[in-house]
Amino acid sequence: MGLVMLIRFEVENFKNFNEKFVFDLSNVKNYEFNESCINNGLINKALIYGPNGSGKSNLGFAIFDIVSHITDNHDNKTFYRNFLNAENSLDTIAIFKYHIRINSNDIIYEYAKKTHEKLIYEKLFINKKLVISYNRESDRNATVLLAGAENLNTDLKETSLSIIKYVKSNTILDENAENETFLAFLDFINGMVYFKSLEGQWHSYIGQGITQNRVSEGILEEGLLDDFENFLNAAGVECKLTKLNRDGEDFIAFKYRNRKIEYSQAASTGTMSLGHFFYWLQKLKKNLVSFIYMDEFDAYYHHNLSKLIVNEIKQSSSQSILTTHNTSIMTNDLLRPDCYFILDNNKINPIFKFTDKELRKAHNIEKMYKAGTFNA
Repeated sequence: MGLVMLIRFEVENFKNFNEKFVFDLSNVKNYEFNESCINNGLINKALIYGPNGSGKSNLGFAIFDIVSHITDNHDNKTFYRNFLNAENSLDTIAIFKYHIRINSNDIIYEYAKKTHEKLIYEKLFINKKLVISYNRESDRNATVLLAGAENLNTDLKETSLSIIKYVKSNTILDENAENETFLAFLDFINGMVYFKSLEGQWHSYIGQGITQNRVSEGILEEGLLDDFENFLNAAGVECKLTKLNRDGEDFIAFKYRNRKIEYSQAASTGTMSLGHFFYWLQKLKKNLVSFIYMDEFDAYYHHNLSKLIVNEIKQSSSQSILTTHNTSIMTNDLLRPDCYFILDNNKINPIFKFTDKELRKAHNIEKMYKAGTFNA
């Protein structure tokens, strides 16, 4: 698939985002440290700060709304209650716009919805050329200008299916650069994962289906028990793990001198959350995840453990966005000033945008943040 990354995301009239909200990942400075956090001039690793209620979770929900109509992956509809902004009238629509770089090509995909399930229009551009479009309220037929789709029935009045998903499912496209870009776009969306660590629940995610089974079952099935034990010990959870079989089912257990206790019964909330993270991390390391948004990723973690998690994320090639309230990890030892964002007052910007001072590696940016240097 090559290089595929989100450049810029825009959303309007969705949840708390009343007016157009822009999340720009191309605002890169020429810092000469932690260069691995940048890939091809785009931010590849980012941490988002902001007050409670500022919209950090809603930004993740907005970015991942696309999963519901383009893929068959897990879509947690409970996250999409109260879909439209409450300040606007009920007859308005929410608008979503994605700008994605695929190698040297650019995709812009824009669509509008009245609800999480009800599409109004879609427009897809490849290198500024409109290749797919359909407005259900005004067009009799969809427009599809991809080679190989010439004989496609484009009358979608009888179906609520996305035109993008319809083209994907009903055509064998010619082999050319434009179609390869389109298919890489679909692969990117299919590989996205939103993970809400705060709830500590295996089902609190959106995106590619990794497993519906218990975390422990997934770890055991992939032969990762020793790796999981090493990970927990590195995270400060001193333990020995073993396998426990009960009624024909295998479980992870803590191994003590005289007995075994099932992991889920003895683990603290933070340790349980680590288990969820560990399993997602394996997918990141295998490049099976294209884009991940981890909300409140360290809600149960000590600050040293939070640093360990960020360093683990940095080892993956996946574009990764994490939200947190933990200022102890706002340090140039981990990321850099163009990778730390503040979301407040329906705007989001990297911290260097909030000061005229030239930020250098030696600056204590946590201290500056607490002193109000980066007030929005």
